[in-house]
Amino acid sequence: MRLNKLRSYTHKLIECAKNDGVKYTLKKIRRKIKNKRDYTKYIKANLLNELEAEQQRKFDFSRYGNKGTTKFSIIVPLYNTNVIFLRQLIESVQAQTYINWELCFADGSNIENRKEIEKIVAEFTKNDARIKYKKLDKNAGISCNTNAAIGMANGEYLVMLDHDDLLHPSALYENLLMICEKDAEVIYSDEMTFENTILNVSSIHFKPDFAIDNLRANNYICHLMVYKKSLLEKVGMYDSKFDGSQDHDMILRLCEVTNKIEHISRVLYYWRSHVDSVASDTAAKPYVIEAGRGAVDKHLIRCGIKAKVEFLEKYPATYRIKYKILEEALVSIIIPNMNHKEDLQKCIESIQKKSSYKNYEILVIENNSTEENIFEYYRELQALVNVRIIKWEDKFNYSAINNYAVNFAKGQYYIFLNNDVEVISQNWIEEMLMYAQRKDVGAVGAKLYYPNNTIQHAGVILGINGIAGHVHKNWNRNESGYMNRAVYAQNLSAVTGACMMVSKEVFEQIKGFDEQFAVAFNDVDLCLRIRKLSKLIVWNPCAELYHFESKSRGYDSLDNSAQGKRFVKEIQLFKEKWGKQLMNGDPYYNRNFTKKYEDFSVGDI
Repeated sequence: MRLNKLRSYTHKLIECAKNDGVKYTLKKIRRKIKNKRDYTKYIKANLLNELEAEQQRKFDFSRYGNKGTTKFSIIVPLYNTNVIFLRQLIESVQAQTYINWELCFADGSNIENRKEIEKIVAEFTKNDARIKYKKLDKNAGISCNTNAAIGMANGEYLVMLDHDDLLHPSALYENLLMICEKDAEVIYSDEMTFENTILNVSSIHFKPDFAIDNLRANNYICHLMVYKKSLLEKVGMYDSKFDGSQDHDMILRLCEVTNKIEHISRVLYYWRSHVDSVASDTAAKPYVIEAGRGAVDKHLIRCGIKAKVEFLEKYPATYRIKYKILEEALVSIIIPNMNHKEDLQKCIESIQKKSSYKNYEILVIENNSTEENIFEYYRELQALVNVRIIKWEDKFNYSAINNYAVNFAKGQYYIFLNNDVEVISQNWIEEMLMYAQRKDVGAVGAKLYYPNNTIQHAGVILGINGIAGHVHKNWNRNESGYMNRAVYAQNLSAVTGACMMVSKEVFEQIKGFDEQFAVAFNDVDLCLRIRKLSKLIVWNPCAELYHFESKSRGYDSLDNSAQGKRFVKEIQLFKEKWGKQLMNGDPYYNRNFTKKYEDFSVGDI
């Protein structure tokens, strides 16, 4: 097995070197080595010492009334389980610092394997009545076997544990805190994948808080999933049609009936990777991928959403949702501009030549140009039916210019676009519109690349470098990013105004851009105000453009120039306005990540 893995890894390195060059491949190797070192460091720091364990065991939950006595039913369907793994699993449950639990085994193993399993379980049940075991007449599949284990459960909350994995000693304690303090009905935590021992870390999945678009694209919740047993009365039991992705189907159903979903930003689940596990290679089990696609499809149907669910090639169990565009509404593309005729021409010609969506208008907002060639180009543009030139004669203020421009826009949707971008994907407008038309969405962003085909924008995260940063910045265009987050549509706190779609209705609700932010942070501020309307921000990587960043206006700096002073003033204003959000942390960025860099690396431990 190790030889095969080495061959596979070597093949990937050679392909990477061919496609992306040796320099970039070495950079990628260094990143992987650093991540493995940081992950191991995190797991060691995450271990529970005896003092902490004793404090948790003595914690007084009685202050929370009945919630403080919550009983957990740990659900484990068995099937030809490795007895060494089984012993370790039981021991990890018995090591829990919160003791009001029961462990429910439903065993669908064949006769030869069952004898050993029964022997191991009997050894533990002799001294621990909390462990319950049931022999099943036959192996009916993961969903039916899980339902059989749930049938044995007497607890108020169900804890889903695979038969070859392990729990952190604080798992139940941390979940009970979330139930008591937040009245949570569904809870999930971060997880890690390991080989042989938990200090041999393959990967760690530090997750965002609940994000519906992430979940539709990928079951990022996965392990550890805990939920209120009574919710099954509303959503039904596990469905064998989705065997292999039964957890994805279940969490989608659960989120349809409750919004009390909480996330614990701590690794509480150890997912074992071995030759027979899904953790080892999802792609080797195609039925899992199809089951997941079907689960998402049924979820959308139940929600009354017309959409098609497609596989994302190369990325197993990751999906692309193509929402039906309900109305081919007019889209107003708003482009502020001063001079830079070549950049503007490249931008507009790429829109005209490549856009498959035809019902759009372009508004160029002329702002104090001085070069004659740009006015010559304006005269060419004015001859076109769907292009207009609007004059803004005041000093440059991005927010004010766009607020002024929408007074002339006829569309039901606005695309705020920099003049230094170039369209790549023909369906970029459709890809943004399909999300912007949803009533629960307020703004949509695109995936932008530098000219060297590295990522410039894949979403904005609060708190990076003190204010905000672009995640996956400078990663290669072809890389999937951290846990595939560079390739699927997802919810984020903000997207860049270099290419952002907002409906006219939403834009009017928030009264446009805040003109105090003349140059910096106006897009982030806009998105945060949209989120205060309880609407989502969506970043869609299928809308792709090049961004020749800041060619027109230059970069912001912290020097003593007028530009530097303005930038410092806008930083201070943003901190005053959004200080609470900065202090609480970005819900779509795990607290375990660094705020120094934009690469999803682990922070200081």
